[in-house]
Amino acid sequence: MTAPSLSPSLQSPLIARLIPYAALFAGMMILAGGTSFAKSLFPVIGAQGATAYRVGISALLLVLVFRPWRFALTRADLKAVVLYGAVLGAMNLSFYMALRTIPLGVAIAIEFIGPLSLALIHSRRPIHFVCVGFAVLGLGLLLPLKGGTGSLDPVGVALAAFAGLCWALYIIFGKRLTHLHPGQSVALGMSVAAMVVVPFGLAHAGAALFNPAIVVAGLAVAIFSSALPYSLEMVALRGIPKRTFGVVLSAEPAIGALAGLIVLHEHLTGQQWIAIAAIVIASVGAIATTRETPVAGDPV
Repeated sequence: MTAPSLSPSLQSPLIARLIPYAALFAGMMILAGGTSFAKSLFPVIGAQGATAYRVGISALLLVLVFRPWRFALTRADLKAVVLYGAVLGAMNLSFYMALRTIPLGVAIAIEFIGPLSLALIHSRRPIHFVCVGFAVLGLGLLLPLKGGTGSLDPVGVALAAFAGLCWALYIIFGKRLTHLHPGQSVALGMSVAAMVVVPFGLAHAGAALFNPAIVVAGLAVAIFSSALPYSLEMVALRGIPKRTFGVVLSAEPAIGALAGLIVLHEHLTGQQWIAIAAIVIASVGAIATTRETPVAGDPV
């Protein structure tokens, strides 16, 4: 008896091309929903505790699944992994700390300036200056330059901006790991990140982190805000051109704002929605008009 073959529809080249895009969109939506749920735990264990759950449990799950010790590392690879993981941990911690005082969508938009600046840093085409203009407009509408309704907490904004800087460094250091197995690089990087952030969580939340009910919630945070979306991104990166990946990912601030509205009931002002739209437009324009280089597996 011969094994049944896949149906022609499942073998279709179109389906094969769509799978990475489906993985990317799924990862973005899962990440936004998982981060919204993580924020709901702040009153119990704080942003530091939620970050410890997100990164620490994610690292454990990724190590168990991918078993990164099976693959050899050179000394240069080990150094790259340490840098990659350190900025990944700092990015997660500073972003969650920012979420204590500013809405999710706004925090993502500010954080997005990091990779956007990296995309524009060597740009010289006139259209790129238009993109810079949109980015400046968006930041100008978000930054707490004046008080009043809708004004954002300066500390939260600064933490989100630092997370953006870490995101840019994450991309730079991640490029040095694209020759490794994706599961290995994510598992090792997340393990280093856990070493950075878990002590903060333990110092802040203490015994509350070991409450069984909270541990279950922390497991959900780790799966849906880190391990699963990051892994889906790595799948997407293998099948989507670099430019197209960045354009699609540019929708993340808007998706985050919608998740914050639905899950956390974070109602943004009209000015904040316009600011998010301006940053999304800047990101899409910058990436869509930048000459593409065929690099596979760039982490974001």
